[in-house]
Amino acid sequence: MGRKNLSTQRRKEIIVSFYEVARDLGLENASIAKLAQHMKISKGLVLHYFKNREELLLGLNEYILEQHLRVMISEDRVALDCKENVISFIENLFTRAWNDYFDDGVFYSCYAMIYRIPEFKESFKSYLLKLHQVLLEKLKLASTHGVIVNTNLKEVTEVIFALIDGAYYYLGMFEESEVLYREKVALYVKHSLKLLEFRS
Repeated sequence: MGRKNLSTQRRKEIIVSFYEVARDLGLENASIAKLAQHMKISKGLVLHYFKNREELLLGLNEYILEQHLRVMISEDRVALDCKENVISFIENLFTRAWNDYFDDGVFYSCYAMIYRIPEFKESFKSYLLKLHQVLLEKLKLASTHGVIVNTNLKEVTEVIFALIDGAYYYLGMFEESEVLYREKVALYVKHSLKLLEFRS
């Protein structure tokens, strides 16, 4: 039991280090040799835990998606028991809080692989479904508290999630300090909130 936990922990350490190398050098330049150099271990030790680079890439993809999920879950501390808290929750979904958890360059490099590696596509699909479910549960909580009265929460979840996903991709083209960036965020938040039927 202890050995298995140690192996899992060591694999995670290697994946996190691989993420750091990919972040610093670009995923296309992140090799097992550079990873070993970064960790100050032998290539053989890396290959003891991951049989090849593709397996390591799959581990990296899972790690990135876990971080993605953490952003949504991190909002658990907000009780969606009043209109102000629901508005704050929606606003936070459109911030760049995501960048505190993972690097955009690595994320999109992994995303590009869904078109070449079936396992990546399944992995992304699974996590996106989890993200949808987390958002749906949040909105259900607001509904339970009587803050919103929507009867079509699944539909609302789909549209808000599509706005978040598209906004995240598009807003990466702008600097947060730009007026245009802030205007676009305000627009997306406004239309997301319009989908919610607040109890009057």
